[in-house]
Amino acid sequence: MTAALSVQLYSVRDALAADLPGTLDRIAGLGFANVELFGFVDRVDEYRTALANAGLTALSGHAALAEGDAERALDAAAALGMRTLIEPMVRHGWETADGVSAIADRLGQIAAQARPLGIEVGYHNHTWEFESEIDGRNAFDVFTERLDPAVVLEIDTYWAEVGGASAPELLARLGDRVRLIHVKDGPRSTDAAAQQPAGSGDMPVKEILAAAPGAVRVIEFDAYAGDIFDGIAQSLRFVSGQAS
Repeated sequence: MTAALSVQLYSVRDALAADLPGTLDRIAGLGFANVELFGFVDRVDEYRTALANAGLTALSGHAALAEGDAERALDAAAALGMRTLIEPMVRHGWETADGVSAIADRLGQIAAQARPLGIEVGYHNHTWEFESEIDGRNAFDVFTERLDPAVVLEIDTYWAEVGGASAPELLARLGDRVRLIHVKDGPRSTDAAAQQPAGSGDMPVKEILAAAPGAVRVIEFDAYAGDIFDGIAQSLRFVSGQAS
């Protein structure tokens, strides 16, 4: 089975702010059928109409859950037919075992709230989960051990690598717990503006895709020095050519 392809709309946030329907039409025109939303909780009606008109499905979305209004975010996700709602980041708490357990417990509670709505709750990493060390282990490994299996994972493969992990090894170890991966490329740098289309940077993108054959491939740029739609199109061509 070929894994689904998607794009994180944060990549085109400036275009969305100027023209949401037109931006979604452009994304569909690149060949996408699926998108990952952000900032949708206050724009449900607008997104519902524009997604339908563009022929796009919001498979997943990012919204603050652990430290936000989880109930409101879940209701918005359900209204848009979303399958997976992802906590995009929890910045603090990774320095101690108790802090990590508290994050895991909170996400488990939200996953239980989400289940009757037919929504899975997930977590998306940055670098700090891998940079923090607890008893000789990185905090992300401690986190995944303590996390309710009902909470799925979206591995941002770029930030995992920048944080010091091998993304292919991480994906192989986590297996089916990983429902989605963020695919991006560039140097191993915290300078987001240095990111490049998939296949043109230093990230082991081919190995990453092979290590998570069933995970939704979500193309993303945190920033890009060139034309963002062209960058997304280049990434889509590369990832499509590497489909399992």
